[in-house]
Amino acid sequence: MKDTVEIVVLDGYTLNPGDLSWEGLEEFGACTVYDRTPPGDVVSRALNARIVLTNKTVLDRPVIERLPNLAYIGVTATGYNVVDIEAAAQRGIPVTNVPEYGTMSVAQMTFALILELTQHTGLHAETVRRSRWATNPDFCYWETPLIELDRLTIGIVGYGRIGRAVARIARAFGMNVLVHDIRPVSPEFSSIAPSNLDDLFRTSDVVTLHCPLTTESEGFINAATLGMMKPSALLINTGRGPLVNERDLAEALNAGLIAGAGLDVLTVEPPGKDNPLLTAKNCIITPHIAWATLAARKRLMETVVANVRAFLAGLPENTVNGV
Repeated sequence: MKDTVEIVVLDGYTLNPGDLSWEGLEEFGACTVYDRTPPGDVVSRALNARIVLTNKTVLDRPVIERLPNLAYIGVTATGYNVVDIEAAAQRGIPVTNVPEYGTMSVAQMTFALILELTQHTGLHAETVRRSRWATNPDFCYWETPLIELDRLTIGIVGYGRIGRAVARIARAFGMNVLVHDIRPVSPEFSSIAPSNLDDLFRTSDVVTLHCPLTTESEGFINAATLGMMKPSALLINTGRGPLVNERDLAEALNAGLIAGAGLDVLTVEPPGKDNPLLTAKNCIITPHIAWATLAARKRLMETVVANVRAFLAGLPENTVNGV
């Protein structure tokens, strides 16, 4: 097998910056790993490969058509929009993804953002480092209002694996939970209530997004939906950046129409310097790291290897293009 299989990883650094191993793939044949691949180098680097793995490097129709030996494309992520799956299918090339690996990590990040917006631990730790506490006349101080989550209402848009994990954590904090999904919702607990979107926006103290990006959902967080929310409400997005109209959100934050936002994803990543959310009031932005805990990346690597193994055995798993 090692003499016939050539594997190329086009952008391995994101999955494995050095704390994991590629040994699982190396068992199948010659494996070349590039940390990053510029668009102009994709064809030359993957020209002889039978198996190509990508995270965010684009494999569009013109590229796929120029790779004569290509027999399998593995996406080292859940989202696979970087691959032209139709072009691959027309050549009989299966495209696989990793559908579940970061559920608890993303749910954890959701609450990291919520807690930072309600407790402001980072802000207060920084003021202590600047000697604010050492010079304070009282035994304690707080720079911003501190908010207790108990009995507040969280609205979860998208009640799949991650949405359900967020709901379980929210219950542990004593929150009331509203959920909305395009499919019928069957909550696991009586304290979790299905809701239509309008009521969810109007009622929730925290709205958190865990729905897929579709034609219908793109930009659905906009001036109209933000205008339904409480002035004290928070918006959290660890789903997909384009779910949110970023200019509308920035304007809502700056005008005080909602109290804050915690975002791990943006429409363009990395963002341009002119992104209005970078200077919006009470807006916390992290660099798309909800998925990136070591535990989650280990699970991701294990499934990537399992997907390749299944393909080589003639029984591809986790295919997204019907091949």
